[in-house]
Amino acid sequence: MLAKVLSGAILGIDAYVVEVEVDIAQGLPVFATVGLPDGAVKESKERVKSAIKNSGYDFPAKRITVNLAPADVKKEGAGFDLPIAIGILAALEVVSKEQLEDYLLLGELSLDGRVKSIRGALPLAMAAKESRKRGVILPKENAEEAAVVQGIEVLGVEVLADVVDFFNGLKAISPLRVNLQDVFSRQTQYAEDFNEVKGQEHVKRALEIAAAGGHNIIMIGPPGAGKTMLAKRIPTILPDLSFEEAIEVTRIYSVMGLLPPRNALIAHRPFRSPHHTISDAGLIGGGQMPKPGEVSLSHNGVLFLDELPEFKKNVLEVMRQPLEDGKVTISRALSSLTFPSSFMLIAAMNPCPCGFYTDPTRECICTVPQILRYRSKISGPLMDRIDIHIEVPAVKYRDLTGEASGEDSETIKRRVNQARNIQRDRFSGKRLYCNAQMTSRHLKKYCQIGEDSKSLLEQAIDKLGLSARAYTRILKIARTIADLEKIEMIDPAHISEAIQYRSLDRTLL
Repeated sequence: MLAKVLSGAILGIDAYVVEVEVDIAQGLPVFATVGLPDGAVKESKERVKSAIKNSGYDFPAKRITVNLAPADVKKEGAGFDLPIAIGILAALEVVSKEQLEDYLLLGELSLDGRVKSIRGALPLAMAAKESRKRGVILPKENAEEAAVVQGIEVLGVEVLADVVDFFNGLKAISPLRVNLQDVFSRQTQYAEDFNEVKGQEHVKRALEIAAAGGHNIIMIGPPGAGKTMLAKRIPTILPDLSFEEAIEVTRIYSVMGLLPPRNALIAHRPFRSPHHTISDAGLIGGGQMPKPGEVSLSHNGVLFLDELPEFKKNVLEVMRQPLEDGKVTISRALSSLTFPSSFMLIAAMNPCPCGFYTDPTRECICTVPQILRYRSKISGPLMDRIDIHIEVPAVKYRDLTGEASGEDSETIKRRVNQARNIQRDRFSGKRLYCNAQMTSRHLKKYCQIGEDSKSLLEQAIDKLGLSARAYTRILKIARTIADLEKIEMIDPAHISEAIQYRSLDRTLL
């Protein structure tokens, strides 16, 4: 007695179809699972056996062999419980085999036959559509997430008996439909707003420029100056996610099991803030079967690294590839996987070990060698990928107690969107999306400056001790400032403001 049921498995953040073949033969009662199953898949035999019995069906006292094909790829998770159970019942001719190959089955079984939620419903539904299947049958809790994929039937079930009755034609299950516009719009509101931040107007301006040009930024200031508060509000002024970007982000969160309850789609830009004790695998991704790390969870959003010099040096260095390429490749003996990681890096640090080097009201107790050693924890190549350096002073008392509030996030976002639209038109047909991605070739074409601006740049490099790498960064920032003002030509005022945002390139004393 042989039956075949279709299911799916996750590899990286993508899914592929798995054929679950079940053979029941005469012999001593044995339940063997082959096809590179992990521990959770091997343990499924106990869950499946109890679920079948407690759902009112007979479990055969025979030799049962389950093969998961392709057999050369490791299978993970408890999502194979439901297809294995249906495969056994189909082999016993309890379930009709007529429609089995039209649907992908996914779900973990509890001992009483309930179908429990799984990870990766969205990429699995996408795999069903790509393989031209009629639809997917999966836990009801995951149905709304999978229904984001249009063009296939998404059938949510609660118990094993529902699936048996559906294939036997005894019960109809209505495909779930979701209003994508409604799902997309109800999550675009943010709890934070820039008008809640007192003072720090020049820092808000720098963050607006960073958002408008996609620039990475580092904030330097004493403890309590508001660096974290400002960073948390950056997603509120970034352009709204497109539907395609939302799908990319949701796939990653779905695979990691981080999709919020009752949220079918992540429609707002991610904000991730890992602790400085994180490992390189936690930040970049890894494991025996590689999983996405924080840089991928920040895809199309913001990665905030607070207390940047406190991160281990090797952890910071692994960020260089994703910052440069917008993706990260993790190679293992059995596989090599690539995860998307196009994010905006926001970093924060104290100006010195004690934190008060630039504070006019508190005395710094650090020596110059200590300050240099502290700042040298951030390597040149990494700093080279951060366009804007902005000093964040302690907030004055009159600013904290003042009634006036600054611009709200919506007003700032409108200007950011206008600047991004200018850049989208400028880079049309090229694989560029914002000014921060320009290379030297693009700088020559899009960042031409007059003699006055060249003279100003020369003086800045000579008198302020700016490093050579600051030159291209200043031009990129100036280009963004001009875009915010809807001006095609970069003038000296734009260059002058851009120079202010390279404070770490200046000599210390």
